[in-house]
Amino acid sequence: MDSGSFHSLPTAEVARIVRASGTRVCVFPTNGTRRWLFLEYPPARVEDFPSAYLERSQKEHIRLYKLVFDCGIETLIAPIFGPDLMERGDEYMEFISDGLARIADHREFLDFYDAYDVRVGFYGDYRKHFTGTPYAFLCDLFDEVSERTRRHNRARMFYGLFANDPTDTLTELAVRYNTQFGAPPDKQTLIKLYYGDSLPPVDLFIGFDKFSVFDVPLLMSGTEDLYFTVSPSPYMTEQQLRDILYDHLYSRRDTEPDYYALPFEGWEEMRDFYRANRGKTLGVGAKHPRWGFWHPLPQVEFFDHQNNMQSAELVSKDT
Repeated sequence: MDSGSFHSLPTAEVARIVRASGTRVCVFPTNGTRRWLFLEYPPARVEDFPSAYLERSQKEHIRLYKLVFDCGIETLIAPIFGPDLMERGDEYMEFISDGLARIADHREFLDFYDAYDVRVGFYGDYRKHFTGTPYAFLCDLFDEVSERTRRHNRARMFYGLFANDPTDTLTELAVRYNTQFGAPPDKQTLIKLYYGDSLPPVDLFIGFDKFSVFDVPLLMSGTEDLYFTVSPSPYMTEQQLRDILYDHLYSRRDTEPDYYALPFEGWEEMRDFYRANRGKTLGVGAKHPRWGFWHPLPQVEFFDHQNNMQSAELVSKDT
């Protein structure tokens, strides 16, 4: 299927194709929300920032999650919180804890989980980090929404908190399992112990900003497709998600040609493309010279082999 045809399909048909392909798990760490808020809602910079941030970002998170599920993804993994955020201080933690509570008890989130039949789970070392702090109540809220949505079975949503270094937790789980059953757990058993459910490997990872994959222990197999948006996550559109899905479903599948059967012209064009892009590296970026934010640099150059050949033929005829 060509890209134009794919983009013109009804959303329900895109979802059917995605499900039929076996694509099931998407990791989507929503990022850049503060920048997006300040850019799109400038009054938030001078008004009650915490309130504006929580209200606006809540709606965007739900919109993005619906977008992914509408396009046929069965399981969405969302790393949302790491230990670096706790280092921003008590004032930041006070309002961000309100945001974490919202994903477990706010009516808009609960209505979303019900309408989309989403089973909710949480993973990571959040109990270790929150116990004994003013944010320990979050653990109870997470348990409550997990139980509330336990029978939902159309889609699954896993929020990740403090999943940056799971080594100690995985070791503890393995030792405990071995003590109980007399044998170490296999990988799928360990995944179920850590995430609270069985999960297949990741199919898609959609990040933003610097190219990095993080906070998804045990599920990255090396076969997942990685994508990084240039703009913050809340700018994601259905068109953009379809671009990603088309690339995942069609452009990256069976892309290796039979090099032994490749004609001379094919080798010529491949050589010209690679020579034109010597020294180019995807993921290289720069800091904005005035404001300091990082952005990727354009890298790929396309060599117009056909026009170059025609120009060479004209020169040859003239001489």
